[in-house]
Amino acid sequence: MGHNHHQRDPSEIGERRLWWAAFVNILLTFAQIIGGIISGSLSLIADALHNFSDAASLLIALIAIRIGRKPPDQFKTFGYKRAETIAALINLTTLVLIGLYLCYEAVMRFITPEPVAGWIVVVVAGVALIVDVITALLTYSQSKNSMNIKAAFLHNLTDALASVGVIIAGTLILLYGWVWVDAVMTLLIAGYILYQGCVEIPKVTHLLMEGVPEGLRLQEVISAMEDIDGVAGVHHVHVWQLDENRSALEAHVVMERNTDMDMLKICLKNVLHDKFEITHSTLEFEMSDCSSKHELLRG
Repeated sequence: MGHNHHQRDPSEIGERRLWWAAFVNILLTFAQIIGGIISGSLSLIADALHNFSDAASLLIALIAIRIGRKPPDQFKTFGYKRAETIAALINLTTLVLIGLYLCYEAVMRFITPEPVAGWIVVVVAGVALIVDVITALLTYSQSKNSMNIKAAFLHNLTDALASVGVIIAGTLILLYGWVWVDAVMTLLIAGYILYQGCVEIPKVTHLLMEGVPEGLRLQEVISAMEDIDGVAGVHHVHVWQLDENRSALEAHVVMERNTDMDMLKICLKNVLHDKFEITHSTLEFEMSDCSSKHELLRG
């Protein structure tokens, strides 16, 4: 049993990976900026800016993870887990802003071309690609279950692709002197960044707007509840996500006469949990005759 003391919490191991990834990206950013200034490559500086955003996104993700661990209190009764969702929105918004800025810079480079030292571009971008791939691997496993980490992972993935593009641009400049390729590659990098941001932002905002969990149909939930013996009807149904892993429901349940409310509550909660993975449900019960009176009063 003694060996258990040496085992690490998986979440701590994941957090340690993120710290390393952030540190490496900060170092790489400085190297790329210096290389971009010396070579005159816009695409290399664009990649450096993106790398800086990678480091920032990882730091934001880490801060959000720390905040998200705080237990519920009198101010945040559902806890602080949504801090990670907010971090994801910040990171994705930053991603889109960087994409727009790179588009502007690329267009300006078309208008006023500048000389580019291709060999410096290839060497620095090659180092960047190795670092980007390592960083993406460090964050990949955690990105599957977290919007927060996925946003940071997308930063790193797009930067790895950007580094490939920069290497291609530098090689073409070396071989053929096609300086304009630098601006073209910057536009392609920016386009991919904008695409990723536009795909992921609606998912994050849907959660923040307390939308119905993905893949869940509200009418199916209502029908499943009304199929239970003793339920005359269900109304005022609200289903939303507390965070990425927990869904909640509140509803008014109209009971038939001579129904055991406690047993009915257990049945309803079991169906909601087992069939729809709704972990938090609040149910208000009404008798069928009382419900009809309420409807008449509302009419």
